[in-house]
Amino acid sequence: MASKDLDFSAILDVAALKHECDLVFQGDGKRVSDVRSDLLPIFKKASNDGRQRARDLLDSEGGGIDCARRISWLQDRLIEVLYDLACQYVYPKDAPHIAITAVGGYGRGTLAPGSDIDLLFLLPLKNTPDMHKAIEFILYILWDVGFKVGHATRTVDECIKLSKADMTIRTAILEMRPICGKKSLADELERRFETEVVTSSGPEFIAAKLAERDQRHRKAGDTRYLVEPNVKEGKGGLRDLHTLFWIAKYYYHVRDTAELVKLGVLSRSELKLFEKADDFLWAVRCQMHFITGKAEERLSFDIQREIAAALHYQPRPGLSAVERFMKHYFLVAKDVGDLTRILCAALEDRQAKDVPGLSGVLSRFAHRLRKIPGSTEFVEDRGRIALANADVFRNDPVSLIRLFHVADINNLELHPDALRVVTRSLGLINHELRENEEANRLFLAILTSKRDPALTLRRMNEAGVLGKFIPEFGKIVAMMQFNMYHHYTVDEHLIRSVAVLSEIEKGQAIDTHPLVNQLMPGIEDRDALYVAVLLHDVAKGRQEDHSIAGARVARKLCQRFRLSTKQTETVMWLIEQHLLMSMVAQTRDLHDRKTITDFADKVQSMERLKMLLILTVCDIRAVGPDVWNGWKGQLLRTLYYETELLLSGGFSESSRKERAKIARQRLYDALDDWGQKARRKYINLHYDAYLLSVALEDQIRHTRFLREADKQEKALATMARTHSFHAITEITVLAPDHPRLLSIITGACSAAGANIADAQIFTTSDGRALDTILINREFPIDEDETRRANNIGKLIEEVLAGKKRLPEIIATRTKSRKKSKTFNIPPSVTISNGLSNKFTVIEVECLDRPGLLADMTAVLADLSLDITSARITTFGEKVIDTFYVTDLFGQKVMTENRQSNIALRLKAVMAEQEDELRDRMPSGIIAHPDVAALPAARTAKV
Repeated sequence: MASKDLDFSAILDVAALKHECDLVFQGDGKRVSDVRSDLLPIFKKASNDGRQRARDLLDSEGGGIDCARRISWLQDRLIEVLYDLACQYVYPKDAPHIAITAVGGYGRGTLAPGSDIDLLFLLPLKNTPDMHKAIEFILYILWDVGFKVGHATRTVDECIKLSKADMTIRTAILEMRPICGKKSLADELERRFETEVVTSSGPEFIAAKLAERDQRHRKAGDTRYLVEPNVKEGKGGLRDLHTLFWIAKYYYHVRDTAELVKLGVLSRSELKLFEKADDFLWAVRCQMHFITGKAEERLSFDIQREIAAALHYQPRPGLSAVERFMKHYFLVAKDVGDLTRILCAALEDRQAKDVPGLSGVLSRFAHRLRKIPGSTEFVEDRGRIALANADVFRNDPVSLIRLFHVADINNLELHPDALRVVTRSLGLINHELRENEEANRLFLAILTSKRDPALTLRRMNEAGVLGKFIPEFGKIVAMMQFNMYHHYTVDEHLIRSVAVLSEIEKGQAIDTHPLVNQLMPGIEDRDALYVAVLLHDVAKGRQEDHSIAGARVARKLCQRFRLSTKQTETVMWLIEQHLLMSMVAQTRDLHDRKTITDFADKVQSMERLKMLLILTVCDIRAVGPDVWNGWKGQLLRTLYYETELLLSGGFSESSRKERAKIARQRLYDALDDWGQKARRKYINLHYDAYLLSVALEDQIRHTRFLREADKQEKALATMARTHSFHAITEITVLAPDHPRLLSIITGACSAAGANIADAQIFTTSDGRALDTILINREFPIDEDETRRANNIGKLIEEVLAGKKRLPEIIATRTKSRKKSKTFNIPPSVTISNGLSNKFTVIEVECLDRPGLLADMTAVLADLSLDITSARITTFGEKVIDTFYVTDLFGQKVMTENRQSNIALRLKAVMAEQEDELRDRMPSGIIAHPDVAALPAARTAKV
């Protein structure tokens, strides 16, 4: 790779180091072990000081490759001095006959601060035991200093033989670089490797490297838009750049990427892009290693802010410094993808020309181009769409959009050469093309395609066309949100949302989303829905509310797409309200009539309700894996049915009362192995709210659980089950109802180290509480996780029975708890008497931490507030918890002084400040050990 001359003198004074080492060998009769002990501090200091100087220069100058070259140079000199010592003092007869070479990444002359040092020791055909001992002398000191050394000791013959059989060894030797020692050995290996291994094996090597890349991508997440990317192994990372260089070096026989310009493979601007991407990724990787003190390759939230500061990123309106840094990272990762496509296109073209003789003629005949019906601009080449001639886009820029439309309707892949021309023609996408009626018609057809619209949109985005054609979308390309809730960049999230919508429309979501699967065929205006789904987050990163700003952006784009006034209004409303249904379903009591009437007032029509539900499902599903779960689906369905009843004037498919009756009958029918008397008794223990919001499968489990507890005369009982697919474990608690019950249960979970993700709180008609707590899964194996859940359940029972005291257990766990410094969410408390006709609604928002819910519910209990229902909602690192409360007399909290006191006490808990009243919290026994075993009917009220 092209590199400028660097001054390394500040990194290490080689002569001084050599002189200091020479002094160690002064005197007679010194053993090798003594010498090693004396050399160790000298080399440690030289390494640490040199690395620190490299870090200082990185901080001041910012050159990533320069930093990696400085550390590589430092490592070379340390090894060189060690080799000289072995030759001069330790094994003077044999050591001079070996060669030390750098291979792998180190062979390129670049090295990250914490990376492995890959060495190949070359021996002559006739070697001696002392040669091996000389190598051991060098290795032992390198290991003692703390370096992770990967090494091999071989003859040239062995290297050639192994590289023919093993692609990993072949790649390592491809980048071999002599460091010191007998240069003739390294020269011989380089010459023989080129003639005996590389020659005529180019296609094989390329296929192996690209397959290896694809496998690596799958392992790392198969998208370059994960918000915690792997800088080395991830898609668009350093390894992808290195793969390009390996392929170029192997196939084109070049030693520097600059030579690819002379060969016509890359343009000068593309070479500049390659060098800038390489330098940036090296800067990030070196900073990661320096900051963490280890070979950390995952750019996690914990270090993103610190690296952004180290690389001198500054905040801008709507984007923090860390978000600007990460956007730059993802744009660079995208550039790496562009370069990959360009090189692959050049390789394919070169290989096609290189096939000789009759084989070449037959190959070209078999692979002849075919016409595509209805298209003169494009042709088919082995299942891929290609350009009929190189001037297609220059002659008609609309073809830049038409290419993707024709590929979609003919189910064709995109030829890499066509994509290369697209990338180089992006300048043709100007205001005139954006306003072109045909171009916008084609784009809308792509977006609303009944085949695979997300695939085509992703291809357009990868090629840079989508962001140029819709500049508002271009602003959110590669934009990340610095939180743990969103797993992808904003553009990737929007495209995945469209993918979910397409899946729903094809009827592929019947098991996961039965209601939206049923509603989708009846949607009157699918075009408006698809546009709203694609654009719902298009205004992220602005200073104002992205929902309101997004609606304004949508108005302008809908006019461009030639949507009607009614369609435009629908899209604008959906975008402005796209968070409404999710927030109401997850943070409000859906069995409080005021919740439903307020929501219905905003929605106003059944068509809007259906479209908003579908958009909400698409939005949540596209956030990331494991964000969607059955509980969220149940909440959304409940909100839909309750609102449908109001909007249709009472003529719903089934009223609330009727649905509760049907649900009760279904539960009755499901318990067909019980007698009629038992069935009637237990189905009548559940209120309508429970029957309408809990799945039948869970109702059956709960009811059997209730009956079993009664048979065993238990007032307190727990049961657990795991959900491996959702990474959630469920613990159900049966206990006498009590104002402090939720506080005690959540406290026990906290004491057991369990982080609560959700909680469902219900009361039976005989005065017992049936609470279900969802905790984050800890163990991958079900048996281990079930054992853990049962232990937590046992602890809950023991605390509720007074066998263990909660304050002491919690105190032992919180001593070592560290406060997260990665995210900063100011604690917020909102107290409202307008959201419910019967209850005061307390909504809190803050940074999540283990034990937070236990602390908050304890404070509410201390304040003599009765929690009637609660919604526990986690958005990554942020929680929004909503409590519906009354005072001990069943009334709302009306006085301002009391509301202020509640807010102050909750904020103190959220900020983890000392709270004397909280520290005096009683253990909260609600069933004495002697009482806990009595019949449930006699202990229902305590």
